[in-house]
Amino acid sequence: MAYEFIDFKINGAIARITLNRPDRLNSFTAAMHAELRDALANLGDARVLVLAAAGRGFCAGQDLNDRNVAPGEPVDLGETVERDWNPLVRALAALPQPVIARVQGVAAGAGASLALACDLVIAGRAAKFIQSFAAIGLVPDTGGSWHLTRHLGQARAMGLALTGEPLPAEQAAEWGLIWKCVDHDALDSEVEALAQKLAALPPLGLAAIKAMVRTSWDRTLDAELDLQRDEMRRLGFTQDYREGVAAFLEKRPAVFTGR
Repeated sequence: MAYEFIDFKINGAIARITLNRPDRLNSFTAAMHAELRDALANLGDARVLVLAAAGRGFCAGQDLNDRNVAPGEPVDLGETVERDWNPLVRALAALPQPVIARVQGVAAGAGASLALACDLVIAGRAAKFIQSFAAIGLVPDTGGSWHLTRHLGQARAMGLALTGEPLPAEQAAEWGLIWKCVDHDALDSEVEALAQKLAALPPLGLAAIKAMVRTSWDRTLDAELDLQRDEMRRLGFTQDYREGVAAFLEKRPAVFTGR
C-alpha cells in the first residue's frame, strides 16, 4: 500500500510509524486508519515499534470532518468505533513487539487513548493528555476508560474523564500514567535509546512479558503463578535463554535470534 497519511519505515529491528496529518493535528480519517492497519500487519521481523507523529501535536483523535454529515444530523459513532478504533487498540495489544509512543505535544480524545494503548509512552515536557469526550456528551473510547482506571485508579480517572482538564506530561509521569517525561530536546534521543535497548533484548521473552502484564488483571494469583511456571518452562528451552546465560558467563554481549 502507498501511504499518504502515515510514514512507515523499518530500519533493522526497529519499525517506525509516524502519523502524518500535521495540518489536522494528526486526527484520523477512515483512510488513515486503513493505512495504519496495513502498516501494523507488515512489521516483518521488526522487534520494536515506535509510534510517533508529525508536527506540534501527537493526535487530536477522530477527524469530525471525515463523517460527511450535516451539523445536527444523527450519526452512528459506534460504527466508527467498531470499524476503526477498537481494532486498532486490539492490534496494538496483540502485537508481540513492544510499542513505544513518542508524544511531543497535545494528545486529545481518542488521540490520548491511542497513546495510552501503547506499551510505553515517552512524552516531551510540553505534551498534554486531554480527555475531551465529556464536553461533547461522549465517553472515553479507544480503550480510554479502561487504561485510565487501571493506570490511575478510579478517583483520578473519573476526574480526568468528567472534567476534561488537560494533564501535563510531567504530572502524567508522576501519576504513573506514562513511562517517562523528558525535555523536548531529549525526546528523540530517549525514544531512540529505549527502542535500541528493547531491540537488543530477547524478543520471545519481551513478547511473553507484554502478554502477561496486559492480561494479569484477568487472573487470580494462583493462575498467575501457574502461568509464570509454564512460561519459564517454555522460555527456558529457547536458544535465546541459553545465549543469554552463555554471554553473561563469558562476559560478552549477547546476540539474540528469537529462537
